[in-house]
Amino acid sequence: MIRLSGITKKYPDGENSFNHVLRGVDMSVGKGEFIAVRGASGSGKTTLLSILGTLLLPDGGSYVLGGMEIYTPGVDYSAVRNQKLGFVFQDHRLMPQLTALENILLPTLAFRNKADERQTDYARKLMELTGIAAVARQYPATLSGGEACRAALCRALIMKPLVVLADEPTGQLDAENARNVAALLAKVNKELGTTIVMVTHSDETADIAGRILTLKDGLLS
Repeated sequence: MIRLSGITKKYPDGENSFNHVLRGVDMSVGKGEFIAVRGASGSGKTTLLSILGTLLLPDGGSYVLGGMEIYTPGVDYSAVRNQKLGFVFQDHRLMPQLTALENILLPTLAFRNKADERQTDYARKLMELTGIAAVARQYPATLSGGEACRAALCRALIMKPLVVLADEPTGQLDAENARNVAALLAKVNKELGTTIVMVTHSDETADIAGRILTLKDGLLS
């Protein structure tokens, strides 16, 4: 599903100096896998996830997603993000003026004005799967942290993406909700067969994944 080869990324770090965050990352992720990338703060986890999500261009290397070479001329990155990738962010990024259900359906509106009945039914199915069907008409301000995270996960799944990318999804949750959300990611991976790549600094959260990789000194191991 994913193949990274020799991915590099550096940032300016003073005059004529660079911080080499990624130094030639290789990674292969099979269809239906649940991968956790673990690493200390500042190790480059978010940079790596941003490259996987086409939100950031690498300085070098190759990225193949579902058989498609991503970083080549002519690729529509916004279409890739909408149709092939789902995102779960640490801060959830729910639109405050929309209900939980409307937030989940938001990605379906990229190329149309209204979600169709099939998409709405699927959104409700996802809410049932994640245990938040009862809050469909509530606004984000009335949701608990765990409910908001679950709504964000449903939004990431609504387009049936090839891969869900999760950036510290339990980072703002208390210990109990963090465990619940980690277990929910594992449930989604198992029941829907969704490929998941998650970055986290938490060993406990990483342990729920099927395979754990460590990012250190700009390399994965």
